[in-house]
Amino acid sequence: MNSRRANFSTTLTTKPKISLLKMLGKIRPEFAIGKEPLGKIRGHDIELYLDVERPYPPILRRSLYAESLETRKEIQKDVNKLLDMDVIRKIGDN
Repeated sequence: MNSRRANFSTTLTTKPKISLLKMLGKIRPEFAIGKEPLGKIRGHDIELYLDVERPYPPILRRSLYAESLETRKEIQKDVNKLLDMDVIRKIGDN
């Protein structure tokens, strides 16, 4: 652990600092650090449900618009990054 990069309260003594660093080291993946801008908290999934029963919500009634190939590629790159970082996961065949 690199305590040189950490800023601790001046009232915190050495023993609690070491204890805190050890605890933070154990749960390190949950924090946004280094090259990974998002943490990876496990066990806290969010399920989103879309109501597709009639009457349809206004957002579902509007027409879809086509994205350019370049825009779709950029969107896919961002989605792949989120998949690689375990922020989202693929479900089904889509």
